[in-house]
Amino acid sequence: MSDQIQGAGRVRPLTLREVKVTGGLWKEEQETVRKAILPYQWEALNDRVPDAAPSYCMHNFRAAAEVTRRKKEEPGYVPPVNMDRRIEILPEDPAHPEEDRFYGFVFQDSDFAKWIEAVGYSLCNHPDAELEKTADQAIDLVCAAQQADGYLDTYYILNGLDGVFRNLKDHHELYCMGHLIEGTVSYFEATGKDKLLRAAMRYADYAVRYFMTGEEPHAGYPGHEIAEMALARLYEVTGKREYLDLAVHFLNERGQEPLLFGGKEQTDTFNPFSVMYYQAHQPVREQTEAVGHAVRAVYLYSGMAEAARLTGDASLKAACRRLWDSITGTKLYITGGIGGTVLGESFSYPYDLPADSAYSETCAAIGLVFFARRMLELEPDSRYGDVMELALYNTVLAGKAMDGKSFFYVNPLEANPKILPRDGRLSHVRVPRRKWFGCACCPPNLARLVSSVQSYAYTSDAQTLWVHLYLESSVETELAGAGFRARVETDYPQSGSVRIRTDSDAEKACLALRIPGWSRTWEVKIRNKAGADIGPHFDRKEQGGYLYLTGCFKDATIELELTMTPRLMAANNAVREAAGKAALMRGPVTYCLEEADNGAQLQLLSIHADDLLKEGISESRITICGREVIALDVPGYREASEEGAALYRDVLSSPPPEKIRERLRFIPYYLWANRGAGEMSVYVRCSLR
Repeated sequence: MSDQIQGAGRVRPLTLREVKVTGGLWKEEQETVRKAILPYQWEALNDRVPDAAPSYCMHNFRAAAEVTRRKKEEPGYVPPVNMDRRIEILPEDPAHPEEDRFYGFVFQDSDFAKWIEAVGYSLCNHPDAELEKTADQAIDLVCAAQQADGYLDTYYILNGLDGVFRNLKDHHELYCMGHLIEGTVSYFEATGKDKLLRAAMRYADYAVRYFMTGEEPHAGYPGHEIAEMALARLYEVTGKREYLDLAVHFLNERGQEPLLFGGKEQTDTFNPFSVMYYQAHQPVREQTEAVGHAVRAVYLYSGMAEAARLTGDASLKAACRRLWDSITGTKLYITGGIGGTVLGESFSYPYDLPADSAYSETCAAIGLVFFARRMLELEPDSRYGDVMELALYNTVLAGKAMDGKSFFYVNPLEANPKILPRDGRLSHVRVPRRKWFGCACCPPNLARLVSSVQSYAYTSDAQTLWVHLYLESSVETELAGAGFRARVETDYPQSGSVRIRTDSDAEKACLALRIPGWSRTWEVKIRNKAGADIGPHFDRKEQGGYLYLTGCFKDATIELELTMTPRLMAANNAVREAAGKAALMRGPVTYCLEEADNGAQLQLLSIHADDLLKEGISESRITICGREVIALDVPGYREASEEGAALYRDVLSSPPPEKIRERLRFIPYYLWANRGAGEMSVYVRCSLR
């Protein structure tokens, strides 16, 4: 079907059939997903994890399948009336849910969809007969719940079909449909089994009829976006143009007058009932600032970029650029997180990036990675890759414990577990990580991204292979009309040394290497099988932060050296919460202080930039929970505590607190809270030059 696709021949991500992760950090992470997270999450979806919040996800599918069976087999059966449409329905007795009742959030179905998507990716990476058998049984159950007309959402199947698509603003049917599509495509591509894919197509066909092609099409678009990019993906797999048309229809309708998500508070970013919260305050092509619920926003922007790629819509592409600049220019944490406020889990106003009360949802960072890759498909510019890896190596990885059995929903840049239970303003921050969540969007979202991370590392067109992320991997694809194979060897981001061994019969192919913006210097050498320098035989061009190498890659080895010199980073002084502070970074990795290394009361620690210039920053290899990583040791100071003294002192007439010289240790941010619940801070007080 691929030759039917309008986007064929454009820049595309490589599939998991073309790329394999072969070692290094991401191999470890994918094995953690396969061996620990996927089995653990399956138990959680079936409410079998002790002391964890119940999911009810598979309970709802079992109940809906029974309702559907009765409807099909008993002519006199009367489906339930939709008497309760609350956002959350909780049982009176969570341990003994009623067999025919819906429990949990209205979007609970999506937890299965994200799980099956991660399963598909994992099976591509590592075939597993038992996992596939479990997935097939789950798919049978899900498909058994589908209605004759194609509708498939357990909330309304159990609560009454009279409410279908009546509350798009809050009831997440199209969100669940979008995740189901993503999951079905993944599983189909991994196994070739199309049962779930056909169920998703029937559901998408139902939506096409409801919103576009029926006798009386209904107005509407998703309250929680994702259907837009999912429908575009379904179009690419099936070649059915109506799926892309529906995605574009949703984009075109959003924000048009009359506002379907109307309300008086149309300019209140933080109000969950504001149209800005839903990114529905303006037509999408006119939007200039990233606002509202951060996850919804980046899912929408990803769909816009996908549609721009497939349709050639220049106005959508321009809007995506503006919204990208809004995020990365004024609303991006140094950890790659987004969403500065708990109010509506939203973007805050420009430069409002508090550390201790940051929301920075794991799902939002994952959505930013989605957006970045789609921008790279629109235009290869290293700034998209820089942000993509910033989010991946920091907030995304921080979202899970190293054993894969507990998770962060919220990712602050500063935390003190001793005070969190006493401060209601920080009630959204939880340390340590939690086993599961009633609203469990983040764990399965994280699993599906980690399991498919190699598809974010490369894109290609007929002539060029772009390398956006450096991870140990093997590539086998077609380039310049011939087979192209490559093997990437590196322990990035521990070091900046990358070796790419290539083999191709193409006389003139192009390999484009991303040069990260953080690398102060870099060097590339090209050698043949005998080790001789063949660099002069290749054409070189630098453009958009990429080095383009064009020539014959038969038995060639490209050696890329990026400098990993640690950097002391200060935020723009418009970021009030970070004034007078700095953070340490090395390559794409943001570092933090943790109590386990530096003791308590991290607010008493400080550094002087001049000391770092004179004495340098030491790198040492340490082991945290079995993983060897690079720690950064710097000269610093600990100020004597003033607890018990006067609340205020006259600076001009009294001596300052004594400062003791100490060596401070910083570890990668994504590893914090793996050695117990202690204080953490990304920023440290700093006397800047």
